[in-house]
Amino acid sequence: MNAVTPSAPAEKPPFLEIRNVRKSFGGVRALKEVSLIIEAGKIYHLMGENGCGKSTLIKILSGAQTADEGEVLIDGQPTGVVAGDLGAIGALGAGIETVYQDLSLLPNLSVAENVAFTEQLVASSGRLARRLDLVALHATARRALAEVHLPTDRGFLTRRTDTLPLATRQLVAIARAIASDARLVIMDEPTTSLTRQEVENLIKVVARLQERGVAVLFVTHKLDECKQIGGRAVIMRDGVKVTELDVATHSKAEFSHWMTGREISETRYRTNPKPGDVLLKVEGLSKGGVFKDVSFDVRRGEILGITGLLDSGRNELALALAGVSPASHGTIRLDGKAIAPQSAADAIGHGIGYVPEDRLTEGLFLEKPIQDNITLPILGRLKNAFGIISASRARRTAEESVRDLQIVAPDVSAPVQSLSGGNQQRVLIGRWLTINPRLLILHGPTVGVDVGSKDTIFRIIQRLADGGMSVIIISDDLPELLQNCDRILIMRQGRIISDDSAVSLSEDSIYRAMAGHTKENI
Repeated sequence: MNAVTPSAPAEKPPFLEIRNVRKSFGGVRALKEVSLIIEAGKIYHLMGENGCGKSTLIKILSGAQTADEGEVLIDGQPTGVVAGDLGAIGALGAGIETVYQDLSLLPNLSVAENVAFTEQLVASSGRLARRLDLVALHATARRALAEVHLPTDRGFLTRRTDTLPLATRQLVAIARAIASDARLVIMDEPTTSLTRQEVENLIKVVARLQERGVAVLFVTHKLDECKQIGGRAVIMRDGVKVTELDVATHSKAEFSHWMTGREISETRYRTNPKPGDVLLKVEGLSKGGVFKDVSFDVRRGEILGITGLLDSGRNELALALAGVSPASHGTIRLDGKAIAPQSAADAIGHGIGYVPEDRLTEGLFLEKPIQDNITLPILGRLKNAFGIISASRARRTAEESVRDLQIVAPDVSAPVQSLSGGNQQRVLIGRWLTINPRLLILHGPTVGVDVGSKDTIFRIIQRLADGGMSVIIISDDLPELLQNCDRILIMRQGRIISDDSAVSLSEDSIYRAMAGHTKENI
């Protein structure tokens, strides 16, 4: 009698697999036969320029959109995603949680409700009505908030999310993603508004998720963070998956080349500055509880960087200079004349342009055409003899801005929401350039922007300064400041603690000062 050879155990399928997925929008191919395997407990980084197909891919994975062709399998079983059978609730039920770049929080709901109601929504197959179990909701929220080191007291749990700072809302959105028993957490630019310390905390959260067998897919442009976290890089360009590799074994220059198809320099953009006389002089500027006795000046054609931790007062200083949230004491002089902008309109009248930190909620009208977004501040100048806005002049102005800032768009009548993040940011910059500002304040000018668009925006900033415009960059992206600025001011606890030439500083020395070391130790 012949012995029976035992068969080898069947290999366990990966948690998620997509095969030859295609997706088009109005004849434009967003994804071209993309295939990807995501295994439990692994870390992946989805990388590429804005418009390469990353957002479309994660929306298909999260059930927000359906593919035109191809398959999505979970645990080796087809989901029927092409036929639209998965959906957002189905994806959540399968354990796929997503933190989108715009956070997708419900502003009128509490922190606890935003963090934990999804769990009960899935349990009721999307038909929750008014059957929220508040005891369970608060218990889930406390557990998830503790994971990201946010408060868990009742006061914070019941606070409306629209009253929170942007960075805190970012952490609330991440807490929501890890509140349930997720098997895959997708994070779209999760560190955009986080300080270095908060990024370190997030990396620890990711490590704990990985230990529990949860897969994490980052959509990111930050190569330094990718290398720090480790895992696999999935690189896309023009709707195609270009390559997949270990992030630890390749340089940032190689990643940039794969993403853009061209060489991106990591050296200073600011090579031969020639600042003129003083344009802006700030003396003893104060605003109760946020910054105090701030003094500095900016010369014509100079690029000044201002940085600090989230509570340093840097953001509030930007809003005061732009007239959005005026200072209570001190003097601002522009061209030797004392000014006190009490609104954004006041600042515009003085020749001060302000590009806000959050372009999606504070800057752009996403559903409106590019033309309307660019020409908004100068509508009065576009009126004809009858007091009616000249459509031809408005279009011509917008088209000139699109050409000058290298905005990739089919036409100025296209809605801004149809553009990639980098092109949206250039539309916002273009809006304020229409007023021909003497001083341009850029608050986080490349937040959520890919390496190729960053390069374009940096070159635009340099060209503006070389032409005599004064520029202030408020940012916690230290490489951005070191590459572009002549001087960098460091703020801590509402005061300027350092004012130095950018070439004399390093990322480490700046962060040491931000974190509380004395200047002698910088």
